[in-house]
Amino acid sequence: MFTVSDDSPLGSRVFPRPVAPALSALVPRVHRVDWPVWLDPGPRMLRDVLELCRLQTARGLAVLSWLSNGEPPADVSWLWPGRRLAGPRQQLMYGAASVVPGPVLTLVVANWTWVLDTRFAGQVTAPYLAGTAYPDDGYTAAQATVTLMRIWERHPEARPALGAAWAVCRTVADWCKAAELGAAYEREAPVFTYPRGPLPTGAGVRPWISRLLRLDCHAE
Repeated sequence: MFTVSDDSPLGSRVFPRPVAPALSALVPRVHRVDWPVWLDPGPRMLRDVLELCRLQTARGLAVLSWLSNGEPPADVSWLWPGRRLAGPRQQLMYGAASVVPGPVLTLVVANWTWVLDTRFAGQVTAPYLAGTAYPDDGYTAAQATVTLMRIWERHPEARPALGAAWAVCRTVADWCKAAELGAAYEREAPVFTYPRGPLPTGAGVRPWISRLLRLDCHAE
């Protein structure tokens, strides 16, 4: 649950209410995924990374929909398998993502467009995605960080997908941080978001990105 303020010099801001323990427990787990730890020159690894980005984007948006709307469904076991999204499982995730409220999705889009417009994007996305995926294994996290940075540098067509996974997961985590601050200080705290950049264009903006982020609703 949340409230929105539109009277700030910073524009519209989202203030989450306290998060139930059952929901906050989902947040660290939703970051965990098997990012690769070496750079394979063949096309298969890039396809796998793009699929992981789609999984993380859809999975993170599902959790964000529950954070913003109040509670998760009784059974969330379909959220966790790391295999390719397809069939009923994809329908469940996409369905949950489709009900993320507009002001909340705007936070994700702002983070996504910002990271695609900064020259430090690889240094921002790779350590976050790898570090939160392997929080208890610094060696593996370091290897995954290097691998994701190299993919960002060498495959521009993968950047929108990596940026989407980062933006969603970062927004989910920042939502809980804002809720914790609000509860600790008994005063509403806004969800942090980066300044919005221009919407990207090109082949890298895959149909699933446009669908999950509802880019037709965020055109400038």
